[in-house]
Amino acid sequence: MCGRFSMFSHVKTIEERFKIEEILTRPEPRYNIAPMQTIPVVVQREKRQLTQMQWGLVPSWAKDVKIGNRLINARAETVATKPAFRSVFKKRRCLILADSFFEWQK
Repeated sequence: MCGRFSMFSHVKTIEERFKIEEILTRPEPRYNIAPMQTIPVVVQREKRQLTQMQWGLVPSWAKDVKIGNRLINARAETVATKPAFRSVFKKRRCLILADSFFEWQK
């Protein structure tokens, strides 16, 4: 995923497409979502849920939560072996809902 994305799908569409059983958040359309912002995600717990999380990974060993600004991408080839991603890749997954993505230009 790139450095910014948008999410404007209607909750009903998300609910049907991903077979959501429990809706814990009702996201509004957003067109410039940045790292460390709260985003809608789908998780599988007791039920499949639509909920919110902060975008970016803060590893357990990190001394500063701002590292989450930089840990927003994981390569499929190395996600299972890189120290920052390997434990969460196995046990703590979610589906990030995105209608489009783009690289931020300053």
